[in-house]
Amino acid sequence: MRNFINYDESLRILDSINFKAKTKEKLFLMNAIGRVLAQDIIADHNSPEFPTSGMDGYAIKFDNQKNKTIKIIDKNPAGTVVESKVEEGVCIKTFTGSLMPQGSDTLIPIENVEVKNDTIIITKEVPFGFATRSVGENYKKDEILIKEGTIVGFAEIGVLASLNITQVPVYCMPTVAIASTGSEILDLGEIQTNDAQIRSSNHLTIEALAKKAGANTLQMGIVKDDIDSITQLLETALEKSDIVVTTGGVSVGDYDFVQDVIKDKLKAEVLFHGVTIKPGMHLLAAITNGKLIIALPGFAYSSTVCAILYLLPMIYKYERANKQLPIVKARINQDFPLKMKKTIFTACNVKYEDNEYKIDFEGKKQGTSAILTNMLESPALLIQKEHSENIKSGDLVDILLLNELK
Repeated sequence: MRNFINYDESLRILDSINFKAKTKEKLFLMNAIGRVLAQDIIADHNSPEFPTSGMDGYAIKFDNQKNKTIKIIDKNPAGTVVESKVEEGVCIKTFTGSLMPQGSDTLIPIENVEVKNDTIIITKEVPFGFATRSVGENYKKDEILIKEGTIVGFAEIGVLASLNITQVPVYCMPTVAIASTGSEILDLGEIQTNDAQIRSSNHLTIEALAKKAGANTLQMGIVKDDIDSITQLLETALEKSDIVVTTGGVSVGDYDFVQDVIKDKLKAEVLFHGVTIKPGMHLLAAITNGKLIIALPGFAYSSTVCAILYLLPMIYKYERANKQLPIVKARINQDFPLKMKKTIFTACNVKYEDNEYKIDFEGKKQGTSAILTNMLESPALLIQKEHSENIKSGDLVDILLLNELK
C-alpha cells in the first residue's frame, strides 16, 4: 500500500479483491426483479410442445389450396383438443394458440378466405407452414434460457413464469453498515446546544444510495471522535455487515481517529489511503476477514461523491451484477480548464436534446466540498482525468448521470 494513488489505480485495486456473495437465497418470482440469478435457467420442456396456430384461420393441408374451395368440418378453440382430422378437401376453423389439428400443416388466415355456408373460398394463397408455430419455436428442452449472473427484468419474469418457476435462486445482497463520526455533528432530532455543532446528513445520504442499489442497510448513526467509541462501532458493524462505510476521521487532523482504529486496532489490510481525486482525497479502503471498510471524508458533497464512486461498484461486485456507473458523453457549453493534477468530479446540470446530452453549470455554487445542494434537480458529474487536456466549449466530455444510478 502507498499513499495517494490515482483514481484508475484505486478502482483496479478494488476490482482485484475477492469480494463476492458466498450465499444464495430463493425469492418468489416477482420479488426477484432487479436481483442477480445464481444459476442457469434451463428449459424442462419444448415450447410449444406441439405445432400450434399463430393466428385465427383455417387449418388445411398445404396442397389443398389448389382446390380453391375447402369444406369446414369442425371448430378448434384454444385450450381444447379437437378429435376431427384434416384430410383431403376439408379444413378445421382454428384460433390463435390452438393446437394444429392432426393432418394439417398450414394455417390460412381468415383474411385470405371468403366463407359460404360450410365452405371456404381461398382468395389468397399462403406458403407451406404459414402461421404454424413449430415444436420448440420459443425454446427447446434442455436449452439454457437465462444465464447465471443475469439481472432479472420483465422478460426474465415472463420466461420464468412460462417454465412454471415460482421461486428464483439469486445471489444475496450485501449488508452495508453506515455511520458518521464527529463530536461536532448532530443526528436527526438532536437539539443544538452550541453554534459549533452541525447537522449530519452523510449517514442518511449514503444509506439512501445503498438502498437504491438494493443493499440491505444497517444505520449506526453518529459516533463521537474518540478511539474507544470508533473501535466499538467498527467491531460491531463488521460483525453484522459485509461493508462498513464511515464518514469523517480519515484526514490528518488531531481528531481523525478512524484511520488509526482501522490500521492499529483492527489490524485490517489497508488497500489504499489517499487518492488523487477531488472531492475526497483523504479516503481509505481496507479489508478484514472478507469484510470491506470504506472510510470517506466528512464533507457532505465529498462523502456523497466518493460513496457513488466506491461504494456502489462494490455493491455491484458483491452481488455479481453486470452493472456499471452510468457514464456517458455530453456536450459542454463553456471552457473548463483542468485546475489541478487530480481526477476532478464537478457538479453540473444535464439535459438531453437534439439526440445528445448537454451540460451547463447554471446555478451551481462554487466553494468547499460541503455543498450537497449542487446535486439537486437534473444533476451530473463532469469527469476530468488528471492528465486530460483543458476542455473547450463544444467539446464532448465524460459525465456521470446521478439520476440514473442503479
